[in-house]
Amino acid sequence: MLCFNAKIEIVGINPYVSLPDDVLAQLFTQAQKNKGPIPVKGFINDKPFLQRLIKLKDIWRLYINTSMLKNSPKKIGETIAVKIEFDPAVHVITPHPKLVKALSLNKEAKAIFDALTPSLQFEMIRYISNLKNEESIDRNVIKAIDFLLGNDRFIGRAPIRKQ
Repeated sequence: MLCFNAKIEIVGINPYVSLPDDVLAQLFTQAQKNKGPIPVKGFINDKPFLQRLIKLKDIWRLYINTSMLKNSPKKIGETIAVKIEFDPAVHVITPHPKLVKALSLNKEAKAIFDALTPSLQFEMIRYISNLKNEESIDRNVIKAIDFLLGNDRFIGRAPIRKQ
């Protein structure tokens, strides 16, 4: 397992840490790739996590969500201990039934969702599936549909542009 300390930063509303170049190089070797999302697992301050490394604006980031670090948005600027390695396991996340229903009721949003890259579909499904209370799920399913229809931001992304 690769270990390093990193300061929590933020892009948009999303807390993240940057990885040292030597750690990234070793993860690329483990994953046998250096493109696309890279599944990783490890520990943040000794708490286990599963996540994907994402490259955004030429920076590889490990996004830190509240399941990985309680109150992570309030911890910007803090330094955390990260232990990380490539995760070769295939993790399947079933879409939340409320997202499935909303997509079935909105054919335009469903067609746009189906045309998204698999990684963006996975990101949306994972985000909604990891929500804990029904109010958050309901609110975010609506936001997801609005995002697909080009009307609102979702998961830190600008609305989908209509073709």
